[in-house]
Amino acid sequence: MTPEAEPTRTFRAPGRVNLIGEHTDYNQGFVLPVALDLGTTVTIENRPGRVLTVRSETFGDQVEFDLTDPDPRPSHHWSDYVRGVAVMLQRTGIAVSGANLVIRSEIPLGAGLSSSAALEVATARALLDASGATLAATALAKLCQQAENEFVGVQCGIMDQFTACHGTPGEALLLDCRSLAFRRVPLPPEARVVICNSMVKHSLASSEYNRRRHECSTGAQLLNVAALRDATLATLERHHQHLDATIYRRCRHVITENTRVQQAFDALQRRDLHQFGAFMYASHASLRDDFEVSCPELDLLVQIASDLPGVYGSRLTGGGFGGCTVSLVRSEHSEAFRETLRDRYREATGIEPELYQLKPPGSSSSTPQTRP
Repeated sequence: MTPEAEPTRTFRAPGRVNLIGEHTDYNQGFVLPVALDLGTTVTIENRPGRVLTVRSETFGDQVEFDLTDPDPRPSHHWSDYVRGVAVMLQRTGIAVSGANLVIRSEIPLGAGLSSSAALEVATARALLDASGATLAATALAKLCQQAENEFVGVQCGIMDQFTACHGTPGEALLLDCRSLAFRRVPLPPEARVVICNSMVKHSLASSEYNRRRHECSTGAQLLNVAALRDATLATLERHHQHLDATIYRRCRHVITENTRVQQAFDALQRRDLHQFGAFMYASHASLRDDFEVSCPELDLLVQIASDLPGVYGSRLTGGGFGGCTVSLVRSEHSEAFRETLRDRYREATGIEPELYQLKPPGSSSSTPQTRP
């Protein structure tokens, strides 16, 4: 008699877009992300033994991991995100079961919309289920961040994994990246969140990201604070003469951005969208001038957006040096906004951007706003 096949189960985690609060998470500050209705799914079935077979429909390839390997090492391949999660689960004492996994993702890669964290969280949920174990959502977020920091080697903050675990489309999360306390606020039904992928990613992004982290750490030491989250503008000005000009600007961005995030959350609670948009523009200017992580393509997208009717605000989102902008647009203007932004950007750069609109609160579905 043939044994009955193991049933398959599917687990999903969303991507995210950060409305405001860039490069503040690893400085133990504040962020305001929202989960996307685009996500990554992992379908899993148990198999005998201690081997994981992982197939990606996005990349069209398959890998295997021996879970009994005493010294697992990263291979600088997309599968490191999966293996890193398995390694961290085993380090917590969970005996990860052998399984077959199939990965599908709707999130555009390399756009700064947290495809890696969505993969990590969906994988962790699948492996936990296959192994008969559980973790609370915040503990799961921490474990997935640890996998990316310690196994993959990307020194990301907690925002992406936390949003993938706790986020709900239609609600923004004000997250304190030190305490991990968070508050929710609904997105306003009279506005739409529109994401525009510039389709560029400059090669210096990774090295410059690590440089910014080092500059922030240096700034915190010179200001005698545990993290830049603890500094104020008054503190910064008292130390101004002792700071390198670049370190001063990096600190000024983080300090002012933390304030903007909290004020923007208050504005969103009041449904003061003009004020919220003003904070978005101020955030972009600070990222461009003080933190120096923008690029001509992102600046162009924000400039085009600022000239269009019905736009409350626009800014780069994600680490910078390419990727996406996020804009808050009055609902009745959103369709014309997407068309005009696409056309003007293509005319100026020769690049066809991709646009995504978050589904309005209470709607059932949303699809990327792209042309064939």
